[in-house]
Amino acid sequence: MGKALMTRFHIIIPARLKSSRLPGKMLIEVAGKTIIEHVYRRIESIPAQSISIATDSDDIARAVKRFGADVILTQPNHPSGTDRIAEAARILGLDEDDVIVNVQGDEPEMNPELVTQVARLVGEDWSSLYWPIEHLADLHNPNVVKVVLDNMERALYFSRSPIPYDREHRQQLPICYRHIGLYGYRNQSLQQWVVEPQSLLEKYECLEQLRAISLGMTIQMQRALFAPGQDINTIEDLNRFKHNILEYW
Repeated sequence: MGKALMTRFHIIIPARLKSSRLPGKMLIEVAGKTIIEHVYRRIESIPAQSISIATDSDDIARAVKRFGADVILTQPNHPSGTDRIAEAARILGLDEDDVIVNVQGDEPEMNPELVTQVARLVGEDWSSLYWPIEHLADLHNPNVVKVVLDNMERALYFSRSPIPYDREHRQQLPICYRHIGLYGYRNQSLQQWVVEPQSLLEKYECLEQLRAISLGMTIQMQRALFAPGQDINTIEDLNRFKHNILEYW
């Protein structure tokens, strides 16, 4: 399980405006709230030491201030949300041993208990969660990131390709897992990660967690307590979220 949940447990939500697949998605309004506000409202009751939104966008910063959350302005040239969080942690002056949880700014259906789960799981390096893949279409979907684990539920590899490979073509999914993009970090490990160059595997797959594995860091995984909600990457995702909101209300 890693170390117990620390008192100094911080949540940082990275939010950029220039998304490649759905530009401006953070500021799209659904049921009277922007996507970034929906994310914040889902987790604001978590008893974290702090909850901050890290962005390079003045528009997002103004929107965040309007709904009353703390915002950190970061540099515009970060290649990933993890890089942005590392800068935000430095701006906040967090200690090396502090635990940070990265809640993606496009996860408006994030279950707060999963945030707490991943925070409890942090050991010396990183932690994250997985969920069984239930449909072959997801296994072959490059937007669904797959993870393979060792016997201690530590991540061996992440890929956009179907892993593990089914050599016998059984067309079954007994040990195929979807990676849930929710991370916990020990700040010391995060700051070490950010100063290292991108690994070759990271460049190939466009998955920043592969840099941590290439550096010999441990990413402790655990099956999520609940199935993950809908993240927002495409217009189809947005429409599903709108439908879910209407169903809820």
